[in-house]
Amino acid sequence: MAINDLTADMLTRIRNAVRNRASSVSVVSNKLNRGIVHVLEEEGYINGSELVDDGRQGLIRIKLKYGPRGEQVINQIDRVSKCGRRVYNGVAELPRPMQGLGICIVSTSQGVMSDRRCRTEKVGGEVVALVS
Repeated sequence: MAINDLTADMLTRIRNAVRNRASSVSVVSNKLNRGIVHVLEEEGYINGSELVDDGRQGLIRIKLKYGPRGEQVINQIDRVSKCGRRVYNGVAELPRPMQGLGICIVSTSQGVMSDRRCRTEKVGGEVVALVS
């Protein structure tokens, strides 16, 4: 089966794994997905990740994070910019999920980063996903 949007597939796999209380999930590796996983790790939404060689493109094994009583750390993860409709925002227009409690993942000319880091670096770009 051919997958057109690898990023949407990754976000869906993470969403489903969190709902099923899985300890880890494997997703297809590409540059954008590695950047998104790096941002999720920096912001504390996942415990860690590792690259796994499968003889083709590679996989990313993501270790999911839960609270002390087993509550979900990732409550909602949604794709904003899709294949058919790209969403670009400047620094002033970047969304603030849950009034700053969540993050917005942005693909910029300087790499993939969170909305907080975009504001400090004063750079906008393509809004990839919202996490809360």
